[in-house]
Amino acid sequence: MKVAVGCDHAGFPLKSTVLGALDELDLKYEDFGCFSEESVDYPDIGASVARSVAAGEYDRGILLCGSGIGMSMVANKVRGIRAAYCENVKNAGLSRAHNDANVLTLGAKVVAPELAVAILKEWFQTEFDAGRHGRRVNKITEIEREESCQGG
Repeated sequence: MKVAVGCDHAGFPLKSTVLGALDELDLKYEDFGCFSEESVDYPDIGASVARSVAAGEYDRGILLCGSGIGMSMVANKVRGIRAAYCENVKNAGLSRAHNDANVLTLGAKVVAPELAVAILKEWFQTEFDAGRHGRRVNKITEIEREESCQGG
């Protein structure tokens, strides 16, 4: 599995913890930046990560910002992305099992490093339970198609 990772300046302090957890899980990743706490615009990095996942260059993505919400909004604008903002382990597992989330967003000002590691582990270790959930995820994909055909 290959993972695309990105953050803005507010997410930067949590990124080293996230990269360490990916190493511990023996997952390959690419760091899309940013590389310091100098102010950057989160949509630029969030879109790069989301587009790389949507294009199939990476299997999943992780995005970090202060709240996790902005990166989630950006990523979910990219067709084919199902970004899940998670503040707890339960939602991380459900986002994978029920929604086949392919991008995880975390808020560095909301989630402590230890909790971020637990969320990541759950997210990467939980498989999608296709069954009835597959039908629902397919409906999300259909909505994306309809919206893109309407110029939405």
